[in-house]
Order: sequence, then structure tokens, then C-alpha cells
Amino acid sequence: MKPGDVVLARLQQSDGKLKTRPALVLANMPPYGDHLLAGVSSQLRHEVKGLDEIISPTDQDYPASGLKVASLIRMGMIATLPSNAILGRVGSISSLRLTRLMGNFIAAMKVT
Repeated sequence: MKPGDVVLARLQQSDGKLKTRPALVLANMPPYGDHLLAGVSSQLRHEVKGLDEIISPTDQDYPASGLKVASLIRMGMIATLPSNAILGRVGSISSLRLTRLMGNFIAAMKVT
């Protein structure tokens, strides 16, 4: 898996339950190659402007994403998982979108 890949993974939900859902690989973390992931949701109403991003069927990189419906890439829903916890790759997003999302994430982490 590499940054920009859309994968299926079992992610913990706010209620503590695990749910198989799409996720975006943001980075591969040393030293063991675990993956930093952002959850992907079809619940567009949860978008945090300036942090999250919606990927829609009209977007140029949507067909390659492997997503089935317009989806919200939730940069506030972060998890780190080992490779064996990822069920498979379904697609990828553009490097431009990944760069934009990472910029949003970094900006949100700045201490004021």
C-alpha cells in the first residue's frame, strides 16, 4: 500500500465498534510499515470545511478511486493499522488531492 491508495479496513467507530469501510492511505509509518489512514464515509453531511474533502462522480480521479458513491474523506477520522489489518486495495486518488488533504491535516495540527 502506498499514500493515495483507497483500501478496505476495519476501523473503530465512535461507538467503539469495528466497521469495514474504505480508508485512504496517508503515509507508511516507520519502523514497521504500519499505515496511517483517514476514514472514508458516504455521510457527506459530516464534512468539516477546510479539513475534509468530498470526492464525487464528476471528479476526474473518482473512477480510479474504486468508491461506489460520492464520499467524504474524513481527515479527522485517523487510524494507524498494520498491513495485515487492511483487507485490500480498491483504488487510488490523485496526487494533487492527496497533497491538498495532507496540507489540510497539517494546518489543523498547528498549535495556536
